[in-house]
Amino acid sequence: MIEVLSWIGQALILIGTFFYFLSTLGLIRMPDVYNRMQTSTKSATLGSLGVIIGVGLWAVGKGYSVAWISMTVIIAAFILLTNPISAHVLIKAAYEKGIPLWHGSVVDKYREFLEREKKGERNEETGAKSGTEADAGTGSGSRTGTQEGSQTGIETGEVRT
Repeated sequence: MIEVLSWIGQALILIGTFFYFLSTLGLIRMPDVYNRMQTSTKSATLGSLGVIIGVGLWAVGKGYSVAWISMTVIIAAFILLTNPISAHVLIKAAYEKGIPLWHGSVVDKYREFLEREKKGERNEETGAKSGTEADAGTGSGSRTGTQEGSQTGIETGEVRT
């Protein structure tokens, strides 16, 4: 049984390494920062999970303490929660900075959302009020993170090249 855990751990490490390779390939092949971040985040997260859980199983298979599994599961859970969130924040910052989408991008849902929010329209999927319309009753009127009266390229719908 112990030897089987070692083999499963080694297989997971190889699978994780393959996902790391895919992440590197995505960084090289994708056309813009948004596609690169999406590709590298998903595959690097899967690669990290495979390698970390594989190391835990391999260690138990080689006779180390069972505590290795609990430690690696905690680390894997932390990576599973933080990688997508940090990628989202980085992509949003790049978008707000005005880094243009690839010329072949057809849909810009975030821009559509910002335009709807600016007009004060309701969200079609949920029927909920957008942030601007909901704030209108409270008198705050400004979005978090922006100064009142400032207009960036995102708020006006301009695309910088």
